[in-house]
Amino acid sequence: MARRLLMVKADGSVLVHSDGGSYKPLNWMSPPCWLAERAPESETAQQLWVVTNKAGEELRITVEEIEHDSKHELGIDPGLVKDGVEAHLQELLAEHIETLGAGYSLIRREYMTAIGPVDILCRDADGATVAVEIKRRGEIDGVEQLTRYLELLNRDPLLAPVAGVFAAQQIKPQAKVLANDRGIRCLTLDYNALRGTDSDEFRLF
Repeated sequence: MARRLLMVKADGSVLVHSDGGSYKPLNWMSPPCWLAERAPESETAQQLWVVTNKAGEELRITVEEIEHDSKHELGIDPGLVKDGVEAHLQELLAEHIETLGAGYSLIRREYMTAIGPVDILCRDADGATVAVEIKRRGEIDGVEQLTRYLELLNRDPLLAPVAGVFAAQQIKPQAKVLANDRGIRCLTLDYNALRGTDSDEFRLF
């Protein structure tokens, strides 16, 4: 016996949480399942919950004491909107193009090529063209993608030579090694700094 948080959701799922272990419950029953209250098997118990799924499996929860009991209607789920997705990062970096370096100027966002759009095309302080690929999490695939864009852009005499910047909130070490090997500069983005805030709120993403 121990203090537990018992959750019964509107979809029928039942979860048993402790005060640790992050979000993962100690035990649970996923829907479709059915909860029935039965006579407790112990003299000290107040309740016995039996949760049964369609396979006939049972989760039996014996309750000796109830410290708090409440019900909350959460309403219609609007869905999860991620903060700091690539589109947001692209927009903010375009607004604060000097994050790339002093003297940088924006040519355009979503610069279209024959193999897809380059996130940001800009010029450095010397007027040279720079292509920027933006990711939330920088991995090898993103470096490969930017490499293909650079190969194509450098065939255009009006743009060449074109340098590359791989920008992300987090960049994996393998991606940094590959980028450096190909002459691509890596830049770690601070989302809160870009939008001019210093938030200490807890965030999922």
